[in-house]
Amino acid sequence: MSSRREKIAPRASVLIESMRDIGYSLQTAVADVIDNSITAGARSICLLANTHSIEPAFAVLDNGSGMTEIELIEAMRPGSKSPLSGRSLNDLGRFGLGLKTASFSQCRRLTVLTRKNGQTSCAIWDLDVVAKTDEWYVDLVSDYNDIPWSDELKETGTLVIWQKIDRLVDPKCPNDRQNFIRELDEAASHVELVYHRFLAGEAGLKKISMSLNGRKLNSVDPFNSKNPATIFGPEDVFRLGNQEIKIQPVTLPHHKKVTAEEWNRYAGSEGYIKNQGFYLYRGKRLIIYGTWFNLARQTELTKLARVRIDMPNSMDFDWKIDVKKASAQPPAPVRERLRRIIDVIGAGSKRTYTERGKRLISANRLPVWNRIQDKNKVFYGLNAEHPAFTCFSSGLSVEKKREFGKLLELVGSTIPIDTIFADISSNPEAIDNRGMDEESFLEVTRMTYLTLKSGEVEDEDIALIMSSAEPFKSMWKKTAKIIDSIKKDCVNEGRSSRP
Repeated sequence: MSSRREKIAPRASVLIESMRDIGYSLQTAVADVIDNSITAGARSICLLANTHSIEPAFAVLDNGSGMTEIELIEAMRPGSKSPLSGRSLNDLGRFGLGLKTASFSQCRRLTVLTRKNGQTSCAIWDLDVVAKTDEWYVDLVSDYNDIPWSDELKETGTLVIWQKIDRLVDPKCPNDRQNFIRELDEAASHVELVYHRFLAGEAGLKKISMSLNGRKLNSVDPFNSKNPATIFGPEDVFRLGNQEIKIQPVTLPHHKKVTAEEWNRYAGSEGYIKNQGFYLYRGKRLIIYGTWFNLARQTELTKLARVRIDMPNSMDFDWKIDVKKASAQPPAPVRERLRRIIDVIGAGSKRTYTERGKRLISANRLPVWNRIQDKNKVFYGLNAEHPAFTCFSSGLSVEKKREFGKLLELVGSTIPIDTIFADISSNPEAIDNRGMDEESFLEVTRMTYLTLKSGEVEDEDIALIMSSAEPFKSMWKKTAKIIDSIKKDCVNEGRSSRP
């Protein structure tokens, strides 16, 4: 069978426009550029934005190792390094595409100014030039004085500049900058989360400072590690071939154990339910979070469960890391391991709520509400044996007692469970018991005490029962004073009744 080969190079003008639509957001695009800065050993990374100019621009400036002109030309090449090639442990790159695809997704003009060994080099990709010439032309520039922020480049380092940012600012509305500013703030928040381990520093990882237009970016640790109420489970080391994957479950503190500000901060923008699940790190850089990889459902009871997974960059192929480094799929053996431990992963979060509920139920020996479990169903109903109810019904006729019992059933059967669940899910710290007015509280306390006393319950036991039940528990000092007053009245009445 005869054949011949024909070299078919992709049309530059077509392919480079297609590269713009891989699916980057500003957040993931900025992170991809920052990855290169960290790989270059930068200890300071500055995000710079000009939002008010007629021609707005954005830049990432670092003090890393910089590049020679030969290295710069190679870095500007689409697909500069094979994803199958070996990488150093601190290399956050993936396909050799990140700088270009991330930048093109947001702008039509990419400028890279870099300095190494006292030599400064500059290269520019302009998509309008590529569209016009249909060639892969990169302009090498010797005069860079007019390049924005060029005077801020240090002795070594790299400045990546985005101009003609048509995806961030509508060219037809040059005065409309609000969307650009909002997206920059969201990108900064994303950086604080994705690189929180670099921003905070940890064993084996040098601390890196980052800022946005001079505003310091702070580490946002999704595990609230410094809070003593955070529960860290045992670390599970899973070996796949000659590589190690580390898995550690974490249970965040119950909202009663943190401030309202702290609770909201660790909920994230989408709330605890959406942010529960696995947090996958590649080279200690967060890749994907808030997912159970379809191994479990996101539920209210597991909303405090988060699991840190550390994988090396040598396992990119196994985990199917995408170009944007924003998506991953665990290998089959790892999925099986996660499937086996997922019940343990969620158990801590469930216990934070269910054990708290058990403590309240078991400690509350005088419940107004009863929890009734029948097979797989759970019901709540008013406790007809509560002293306040029995005291009231004791003065009723047989017919009225029957009607009162039906009234208690009506109230118990109409609990707005869906509304309560929605409120607790969205804003649990705002949920509280409604207080009683002075007169009502006094009367309920009196009825409860006298009813228990009439049943020949000792004062010591009455105090134990009432101090463990609401509404007396939360106002026990006040309750104790009322009980003391009732006792004195009973003593005085006893004396006055003597002959």
